Amino acid sequence: MAASNAQSAPGRGRVGVFVISFNAERHLRATLSRIPAEVYDLVEEIYVFDDCSQDGTFGAGVEFKSERGLEKLRIYRNTRNLRYGGNQKRGYLYAIDRGFDAVVLLHGDGQYAPEALWQLVEPLLTGQADLVYGTRMQGPGALRGGMPLYKYLGNRILTWLQNRISRLRLSEFHSGYRAFRVDALRKIPFLVNSDEWHFDTQILLQFHHAGLRIREIPIPTFYGDEICHVNGLAYAWNCVRTTLGYRLHRMGLVYDPKYRRDSDFPSYEYRPYPKSSHAIIGEYLRRRTPARVLDLGSGDGRLASEMMAAGHTVVGVESDARAAAAAAARGVAVLCADPETCDFQELRQQFDVVVAADILEHLRRPEAVLARAARALTADAEIILAVPNVANLFIRLLLLVGRFPYGRRGILDRTHVQFFTLRSALELVRESGWKIRSVTPTPLPVPLVFPRFAATWLGRSLFGLLAGLTRLFRRLLAYQFVIVADKVAYHEERGRLVDLPAGIPSRASG
Repeated sequence: MAASNAQSAPGRGRVGVFVISFNAERHLRATLSRIPAEVYDLVEEIYVFDDCSQDGTFGAGVEFKSERGLEKLRIYRNTRNLRYGGNQKRGYLYAIDRGFDAVVLLHGDGQYAPEALWQLVEPLLTGQADLVYGTRMQGPGALRGGMPLYKYLGNRILTWLQNRISRLRLSEFHSGYRAFRVDALRKIPFLVNSDEWHFDTQILLQFHHAGLRIREIPIPTFYGDEICHVNGLAYAWNCVRTTLGYRLHRMGLVYDPKYRRDSDFPSYEYRPYPKSSHAIIGEYLRRRTPARVLDLGSGDGRLASEMMAAGHTVVGVESDARAAAAAAARGVAVLCADPETCDFQELRQQFDVVVAADILEHLRRPEAVLARAARALTADAEIILAVPNVANLFIRLLLLVGRFPYGRRGILDRTHVQFFTLRSALELVRESGWKIRSVTPTPLPVPLVFPRFAATWLGRSLFGLLAGLTRLFRRLLAYQFVIVADKVAYHEERGRLVDLPAGIPSRASG
């Protein structure tokens, strides 16, 4: 690798080449020699991380640097074996600390062509992509380059399966020749990834989930006498398991911190599908005579706008400023305040109904909020609540195997600070000064998780069956409980809570 007189093009950016190496003594010198001279001149630094090899990899790198007098080449040796993924983590942290604009991952065993290195870097520096990787599967080049047939077929099958699960359309999931924009790496929690070989699948899915741009570049394939350190079956299983986990995260069934992002946690999610808590509340209020409604945790106002369309007057209370602005745009009168600390009497009006859908589980002291809300209500007011059921069979089974996986929505939403069974929810309502009138369980949100299947005849039939079973075994199968309760008056003379006198008009018309 001879230096040339070429100068870095203005504004090209600082590029680091990260050479990942383990037991690559026989191949490292040749790999470094194949990096084109003009590429060497353009990059900021080439750094080798020897992952505590058992052979002379580190020494071979040091000798090559000394022989060639290459100032841009740095050779490092890990004090312990970090494994393939762990070594990548260290290399990317190094690129971030050094302030590079882009970093290329090059394998020290020469399996990936150093001659194609700048093809991967170019789209990053011109702003066309955030991750570029070299694919061997576009065209017949992989087999011509010596890739064993069993590896070629395994790569094709595994990539097809992962594309089906993740809904990506990549020609290859399993190329280790990659280049990253460093500012994009900063947005990805790659440090929580595995230290094993499926780190490559995880970081690819992380970039996709974050909405970052991924681009494939065809590269030549070269297989020589390098030693493969990968257990093929274990690697394939880990890749499939990782991709399935990602799909479940996207569906909202589980939460995986590898794919966290702020938009995964909306302050409020409107769910009007049949038999949902929002559908039940909406139907109840459509049958009710027009009333003044206090909507706690109104979110973006979609449920409140449904109430208004039914003839009710609605005032929302929402702590998230963006959600409150969206509700206001829908014509909802919104007080941008935290329900936890809001003095509802400052609204200077009395309400007939309080709606607290998907809010109590987010409050540190929900009983205090319900008690304060009662002081802003008319004597014959009612409250409608929707709370998740932590005793759902699905959660019980997870606990049985020692898991309590928080999610980005659902019963174990990461933003929940309270968990309710039916008994604890009813006790909370009663202790806050309300008398229970009705409890309606809701089935698991099949239409929300599997919308296409739920729209079919079979899906609708099975969901109807599930809803029926949920009514029979509500403590075990309910996803949420919709609770309707009446206000209890305080009789000052006798100093005790008493039921409201008989003869209060029915809330529902007809």
